[in-house]
Amino acid sequence: MARPSERLRTLFGTRHGLALLGRTYAVQFGVLAGTAQLVLAFWPGLALVRWPAFLGIAALAFAAAIVLARPRDRVSRDFTHPDFTVTVEVGDLFDRTCHLVVGFTDTFDTDTADEALVARRSVQGQFLHRVHSGDVALLDALLEDALAQVSPVGRETRETKRIGKLVRYPVGTVAVLKDSQRSYFCAAYGRLNNDLATSCSTEQLWSGLAQLWETIRLHGYRDEVAMPITGSDLARINNMDHASLLKMILLSFVAHARARGVCRSLTVVVHPRDYYRIDMLELGVFLRSL
Repeated sequence: MARPSERLRTLFGTRHGLALLGRTYAVQFGVLAGTAQLVLAFWPGLALVRWPAFLGIAALAFAAAIVLARPRDRVSRDFTHPDFTVTVEVGDLFDRTCHLVVGFTDTFDTDTADEALVARRSVQGQFLHRVHSGDVALLDALLEDALAQVSPVGRETRETKRIGKLVRYPVGTVAVLKDSQRSYFCAAYGRLNNDLATSCSTEQLWSGLAQLWETIRLHGYRDEVAMPITGSDLARINNMDHASLLKMILLSFVAHARARGVCRSLTVVVHPRDYYRIDMLELGVFLRSL
């Protein structure tokens, strides 16, 4: 969960945070000042020193405003026609028991041995170690079965790609892995270049999200789905930061959910280390505007 210092940074360091703090302070000051006037109306003989009383009310109002306006770790909105819920919350994706979305690249590489292909701390790396106990061969076999009906778009040689898998699938491909309790939607959101750096354009991500929602619609049985901020492990996707990526995901999901239905609930899970990158106050405003 987000630390108090990170919450206060969002409250005092953003335009939405300061605006909300100002509005909340004005309301609290008005309530306290009105209460003081009522007290004096009923007990006119009560001695109140003007300036100390004013400063006390101002201080209490400010303290109350900070408590009431501080950013939360969770924002959510319920939609109707059709009914579905969208939530953004800080936490651990793999603590959830619902269907999960996991980002991959077009080669569906999985090995975290030297972290040249996949970083162990990434969502993809955690998927290998926390869900499949680090068994690369098992995960590769499951992916191979899930991709059996997908036509590759190319094949590298060991001279062009020094390590990892050589077969390339279309960006946007979604491999569905199922166990007895839930499904894992392994979405290829970008291309793993031969220098082992990942690239993805805004257009590719938008198109890939559309394919992801359609796959979830077909295989998710309308159950709850949770996902990370897809592509956020990249430093940039066409100069898009975490907040922009998150808004794109929400906008794309809501548009598809309204058009055809996707699932009854989508939760985008923000890792605690990325909390400071997301203005949860602004995000709440954005979510209500959809």
